[in-house]
Amino acid sequence: MIRIALIGSIGAGKTFVSKCFKYPLFNADQEVNKIYKKNKTCFKELKKKFPSKIKNFPILKSELRNILTKRNIRVISKIVHPYVRKNLEDFLKKNSSKKYVILDIPLLIENKLNKKSDILIYVKTQKKIILKRLKKRGNYNKKFFKILEDQQINKFKKIKLSNFIIDNSYNKKNIIKQVRKIKKYLND
Repeated sequence: MIRIALIGSIGAGKTFVSKCFKYPLFNADQEVNKIYKKNKTCFKELKKKFPSKIKNFPILKSELRNILTKRNIRVISKIVHPYVRKNLEDFLKKNSSKKYVILDIPLLIENKLNKKSDILIYVKTQKKIILKRLKKRGNYNKKFFKILEDQQINKFKKIKLSNFIIDNSYNKKNIIKQVRKIKKYLND
């Protein structure tokens, strides 16, 4: 199995690009959402750390957003990431017979989840487009965005580590064309 990992800034469009490949997809953000909705053990651990802020199960992202600081994001990550890693392991086992899988994991490199054999694709997008997309989501908060952005390594280092770059500043047709070129290169 060849692991193709999409990396890039928050709001760069990694999720859209990952779906264009049409390979089995592990989306870490979606996994976190599932954990917040279904994992009572994770809820209890988070409630223990933030008893006055996290009140009910399922966990509401809005409650977490209200407590995000650099320190708290590390505490939350320490609790949630082992569950995400377990789900990733399960996904990889389930898809071990597939030729390719896509990993949409925003902090792949930062959390040392990448392997030397991974094909890294950096999804590049203009800053103004990223901000427009984030504001469209309806939950944009400059402070929150900055805290999450600070968790990521420098974009130039990510670009240097990447095997391919997809420019997601254009229309969907252009993105699909770039994905096709990469798939052709991979002989798929």
